[in-house]
Amino acid sequence: MANGSPAAQERAPLLRPWHFVLAFGVVSLLADMVYEGARSIIGPYLGTLGASATVVGLVAGAGEFIGYGLRVLSGLAVRRTQHYWAWTITGYALTVLSVPLIGATGLIAPALLLYGTERLGKAVRSPAKDTLLSHASTRTGRGSAFGVHQALDQTGAMLGPLLLAAVLAWNEGDYRLAFGVLAVPGVLVLAMLAWLRTRVPDPAVYEHDGGAPAPARGPDAKGMARAHLPARFWQYTAAVAVLSCGVAPFPLMAFRAQTTWLLGDALVPVVFAVAMAVDGLSGLVVGRLYDRRGPLVLLAVPAAAAVAAISFGASAPLVWTGAAVWGIVNGVLDSTVKAVVTELVPSHSRAVAFGWLALVRGLGLLAAGGILGAAYAASPAAAVTVILVANALAFVGLALVLRRLRRA
Repeated sequence: MANGSPAAQERAPLLRPWHFVLAFGVVSLLADMVYEGARSIIGPYLGTLGASATVVGLVAGAGEFIGYGLRVLSGLAVRRTQHYWAWTITGYALTVLSVPLIGATGLIAPALLLYGTERLGKAVRSPAKDTLLSHASTRTGRGSAFGVHQALDQTGAMLGPLLLAAVLAWNEGDYRLAFGVLAVPGVLVLAMLAWLRTRVPDPAVYEHDGGAPAPARGPDAKGMARAHLPARFWQYTAAVAVLSCGVAPFPLMAFRAQTTWLLGDALVPVVFAVAMAVDGLSGLVVGRLYDRRGPLVLLAVPAAAAVAAISFGASAPLVWTGAAVWGIVNGVLDSTVKAVVTELVPSHSRAVAFGWLALVRGLGLLAAGGILGAAYAASPAAAVTVILVANALAFVGLALVLRRLRRA
């Protein structure tokens, strides 16, 4: 990568691959405390500023699309510049600097702009970050690396909201303080990234025997970076897009539970926390299974997504069980699904590949929100039918692609 040099590698011992994965996992843990903490209170905070439920819903949907959909653009930019660390650090900086300022504005327009900037930071950093992690994963086990990273990531997703719950319980209604507290893990994120950048200037060395420095990037490497992504990758992303259309959004699941009096308002965040715990654990477990049994283990994802439709059932236990299964689906989609990309796409094109994968998932989630919302308005049975059909199609598509990959 353009960011490293042999001289830099000699100044400090290179971190072992697993140490690099774990350190990057700590970065994600701290960053998740910041932005998942913000997501857990952004709705009520916007309400205090006069936003309607419609505005809050649109902001949440648009934020998810920004965070996923724009990754293809940053992926293309990362591949062109090869400055992986620069894009990673810039993206994290956008997030950790924007979030504490949201509570300081006191006005809805600046708050919305800063929330959008936070989501933009995720889009900016993700393709570069995933590429950096993918290099180390070739030495640790692809599924295991992304699974461990996801487990640490989701640990932060639980700690952030719990921290803010404690702050607001101590000083009720003080959103300025709640958002401001998130500056602490944000500073730690930037400090960790600076240290990692110094210790491992070029993680591509992990893909070379003995951790030797990567070959210099000349005109040939640049020409390779312009190569088209393989057809099997596009077949895989198409299957993931269909699968994403069959994943019910949590707000719709919560809406169903609340409006039918299956869960009270106070229990909905607890259900979400349980789902996040399962999310992190599932990424870790399925990642290990991926390394031992191969990519066919991912066929369990559309099956689980179909089972998660029980959250639209008529009892509280079904809601809790469906949400836990929903956590499994999202945990694997955020971790082990990416491991397949490292097998389908050469390292010089992974940044843009991760970007395209995120785009199709973002479009799938956007479609799922609209289609399932409209179907549920007709009847809960219609929403369940859409979920089952989408996941049946996704299962067939994934089976075809993954079987070919296994033979290869």
